Amino acid sequence: MTKNVPSVSVSYTRNGSSTKANALGMRPMQERAYEKRGEPYLLIKSPPASGKSRALMFVALDKLHNQGLRQAIIVVPERSIGSSFNDEPLTKYGFWADWVVAPQWNLCNAPGTDGGKVNAVGSFLESADRVLVCTHATFRFAVDRFGVEAFDDRLIAVDEFHHVSASPDNKLGLHLGQFIARDRVHIVAMTGSYFRGDAEAVLAPQDESKFDTVTYTYYEQLNGYEHLKQLDMGYFFYAGSYADDILEVLDPGQKTIIHIPSVNSRESTKDKLKEVEHITDALGKWQGIDPVTGFQLVQRPDGKVLRIADLVDDDPAKRDRVSAALKDPAQKNNRDHVDIIIALGMAKEGFDWIWCEHALTVGYRSSLTEIVQIIGRATRDAPGKTRARFTNLIAEPDASEEAVTEAVNDTLKAIAASLLMEQVLAPRFEFKPKNPGNGPTPGFDYGEAGYDPTKCNVGFNEQSGQFEIEIKGLVVPKSPEAQRICRQDLNEVIAAFVQDKGTIERGLFDSELVPEELTQVRMGKIIKAKYPELDDADQEAVRQHAVAALNLTQQAKDIASGGGADSGDGERSANTAFVDGVRKYTMDVRDLDIDLIDSINPFGEAYSILAKTMSEESLKQVAAVIAAKRINLTMEDARLLAKRALEFKQQRGRLPSITSPDAWEKRMAEGVAFLARMKAEAARG
Repeated sequence: MTKNVPSVSVSYTRNGSSTKANALGMRPMQERAYEKRGEPYLLIKSPPASGKSRALMFVALDKLHNQGLRQAIIVVPERSIGSSFNDEPLTKYGFWADWVVAPQWNLCNAPGTDGGKVNAVGSFLESADRVLVCTHATFRFAVDRFGVEAFDDRLIAVDEFHHVSASPDNKLGLHLGQFIARDRVHIVAMTGSYFRGDAEAVLAPQDESKFDTVTYTYYEQLNGYEHLKQLDMGYFFYAGSYADDILEVLDPGQKTIIHIPSVNSRESTKDKLKEVEHITDALGKWQGIDPVTGFQLVQRPDGKVLRIADLVDDDPAKRDRVSAALKDPAQKNNRDHVDIIIALGMAKEGFDWIWCEHALTVGYRSSLTEIVQIIGRATRDAPGKTRARFTNLIAEPDASEEAVTEAVNDTLKAIAASLLMEQVLAPRFEFKPKNPGNGPTPGFDYGEAGYDPTKCNVGFNEQSGQFEIEIKGLVVPKSPEAQRICRQDLNEVIAAFVQDKGTIERGLFDSELVPEELTQVRMGKIIKAKYPELDDADQEAVRQHAVAALNLTQQAKDIASGGGADSGDGERSANTAFVDGVRKYTMDVRDLDIDLIDSINPFGEAYSILAKTMSEESLKQVAAVIAAKRINLTMEDARLLAKRALEFKQQRGRLPSITSPDAWEKRMAEGVAFLARMKAEAARG
C-alpha cells in the first residue's frame, strides 16, 4: 500500500509574463537568448516548453543573414524531435524573416538509417540551401566521414545538449571539442536539464569557459504562466506488485502519462504487455479499440469512457498508428482527444501534450535528466489546468530480497533526484555578506517590515524570480569563473553533492553525524575535485553559496507546502508560500550566519518525508544495510578536518578540543588526532 505524502509542493503567481511576446514575437526567454545572438558559443539552459526551439530559429536566422555564416545544422537526439524545427511563419508575429527548412533537408522525416543519411549531409554542405535538421547519430557519422573542417563557417546547434559528455567515450562530445579547438564554427547548445544524469561533466572546463550562458529558470517559466499555479512532486513506496496499488496514486480523472518500469528493473514483472493490461483492468471495463486512433477504450465504474494510448505494444503497425494520432496537429488543442498515455521508453524528451496533469513514473530512473524530461511533460500551461504533479512510485526494499543492497541504492538515488528537483524548481538565490553599510536593493521586496539594517534581510524580486539574502561571514567569490559558478551553476554543484552515495547515506541514516562533515568536508571535497582551477578562497566561496542554497530550500519547503492547507478557494494566499517560507526561516533565526547554515544537515527534511512514506520495517532495513558498510575516517577526510582545525585556530587562537561538548569542534580534533596517529605509526614502521 502506498503512502501519499508529497515531498515538495511549489505555488506560482501566474503573472503571465513567460507567455507574453514582444514586438518581434519573442517570449522573455527567447528575447534573452536573442540579446546574446552575436556570441559564437552560446549555451541556453531553459525548462521544457519555454520556447528553446523558436529561440534557436531567431538566433540562427541572424547568424545566417547578419553574421556571415553559410549554413545552420540543427542536431536533435531523436527523429521525433525534428518536428520542433519545422517551418515557422515568424514574420506573422513581428520578426523580419521566416524559418524555412526545405523538405529534403529535414532528415528526421526521411526514411532510412542514420548512417545512410550521411550522403545527404554531404550534399547539403555543397548546396546553397541554408538549414538542415538531423539526429545526433547522423551528425556523428557525418563528422567521421567528412571531418570537422568540412563544417567551417557554419552554425552547429545541438538540442538536448545534456546528451553530450566530456568523457572520451562520448563521440558527440569529442567532436564538439574538436570544433571548439578549430574555432571555425558557431555553436548554440540547448538543454532543459541543467545537468547530466550520470554526474559526468558535459564539457571540459576549458571548453565550457568559452560559452556565454543564457539561463531561464523553472521558477521564471512556471511563475510566468497564465493557468498553471501549483506543481507537486513526490516519491511514494509500495510493497508487492505496483499494478495492484497504482490506483492509490493514479486519479483516472486527471490527464496522465504513466511510464512503466524497464523490463530489466526490479519493479518490472518482466511482462510489459501484461502490466499494461493490469493497469487498464484496474481502471475499468475494456470496450474495444478506436478504429481511427488505435486508442484503447475503457469504461470507468462511473460510466465515463477513458481513451488510453498504449505506446508499450511492440507491434509496429499498432504503435505507429497510436503515435501518429498523438501527434495529430488538428487535435493539439483538443483536451478530450486522449486521457491516459502508457509508455515505456517513449513520451519523454520532446513529447508535447499540453493537457498532461500528472506524470506517473514507476521505478527508479538512473538519469536525473530523464526525470527532468518526464516532469517537463506535465508542466505545460493550458486553459483550465491549474495544478500538475510528478509521482515516482518505488518498490520498498524487502529484507527477503537477494538484491536488497541494490534496492536501498535505488531508494537513495530517488531521494537524491527529489532533492535536486526541489532545488531546480525553487527561485534563484543571490547571497551577499551582511555589512553595516548595506541598504535595500531597488526592485526587491523585503516584506511588510521592510529593510532593517539590524537584522538579516531577505529581498525577493518577483519578476526575475530571485532572492537576495544577507549572510554574516559569507565569503565573496573573487574570480570571474567563481562568480559565474555562484550565479549560474550552483545546481551543478548540488547535483554532484546529492548524488554522492556516501554523502546521502550518512545524511539520512548516521545518527552520530556532525552536519559540518557534510556541509564543509564532503561539499569541500566535491568542489575541489569539480573546480580544481579555483584557488582555496574561491572554492570556499562556492562551497558556502551551494550549502546556503541547498539548506535554505530545505528549511523553507515545509512552510512552502503550507502544511497541506489551502485557503478557502483552494489557492494559497498570493501563491507566495515558498517566498514566505524563506522569509519566516530567516526571521526566526534573525542573525543568519554561515556557521549556522553549515550546522544544518541538508538531508534532515528528506528523512522526515522518507519516514512518512516508507514502512517502519523497511526504514529499519535501509538503515541496517547502510550501517553495515559504514567505514572509519579516511586519510583524505582527516586532512580536510585538519585544514578546518587550522582555520578554527586562526579564528579562536587555539586548536579544537577532543573533549569539547561541540560536536563539530570534537570532530575536527579527531581528524588532527587521526593524522598524528597515522604519522606516528608510519615513523615506527
